[in-house]
Amino acid sequence: MNDSAEALEINGVRIEPTFAEAFDMKATRLVITASDAEWAEQAARAISGFGTSVIDCKLEIDLEQRLTAAETPDGRPGVSVLAFAMSADELQKQIVRRAGQCVLTCPTTALFGGLDPAVCPKRLALGKSLRYFGDGHQISKLFGGRRYWRIPVMDGEFICEHEVPRTDGIGGGNFLLIARDLESASRAARAAVSAIEPLADVVLPFPGGVTRSGSKIGSKYKSLVASTNDAFCPTLRGVTPSRLGAADNAVLEIVLDGLSEAAIAHAMRQGISAACVCCGGRGLHAVTAGNYGGKLGRHHFHLSELMS
Repeated sequence: MNDSAEALEINGVRIEPTFAEAFDMKATRLVITASDAEWAEQAARAISGFGTSVIDCKLEIDLEQRLTAAETPDGRPGVSVLAFAMSADELQKQIVRRAGQCVLTCPTTALFGGLDPAVCPKRLALGKSLRYFGDGHQISKLFGGRRYWRIPVMDGEFICEHEVPRTDGIGGGNFLLIARDLESASRAARAAVSAIEPLADVVLPFPGGVTRSGSKIGSKYKSLVASTNDAFCPTLRGVTPSRLGAADNAVLEIVLDGLSEAAIAHAMRQGISAACVCCGGRGLHAVTAGNYGGKLGRHHFHLSELMS
């Protein structure tokens, strides 16, 4: 699992000579607009709910960026969200369900594709499916070469693009922050998240951008495809083979999904740097990454290369 290179140190924090292993996914960007920024954000938060891991949620989705009126298709404030699934069919199914329940329902919102159709020619049906809520009263409009649906609702009309572009994405970029205690790990994780959140083309799908329940493939229970990453559980030192030292008492993980290797690599670099600058000498001992010996995914983000 380890690189052959020697470990680096940044501000006294050891950067382990290993790599994060990520895998191919299907992805799309949606743009949600509304009469004001608050409604747009409420819809984005709703559509992103229960969207942390494809292991059980089937979709990984989170708010990407907040957009000004000058940056949206209809000249209103908005937000973009990125969504990732293991197949195009699953992405299609989950996006339509969530859009219907979480954006169509939110006052004043409209919904558009956020990827360039000239670059991403493959499509997901959106308004094409949601239009039926209009019960025959929906109206189709062609504008600028793109088709939209006007669906009557109780506050006026819900505007939704007929189809939205999809593309290939990458899921499972990650790094683990190993610290002396939970306070130090939390402080480092929050610094990393704050550095990554403003970046385009990546999202952090777990709560607050952080997960404590890092997993490994498989389980002693046949019904589970993943289970607790016991090598990094401080309470299991001496019970199972541990990757933690005697002074390592808390580990938190940052998981990233992105539209490209470059986007994930840049985000990991920014997040790790921020954590080390914030917490080097203040309880953060090391940064490592989760992988399965290269067997899970073809995208390998070597920490020594990223940070050197």
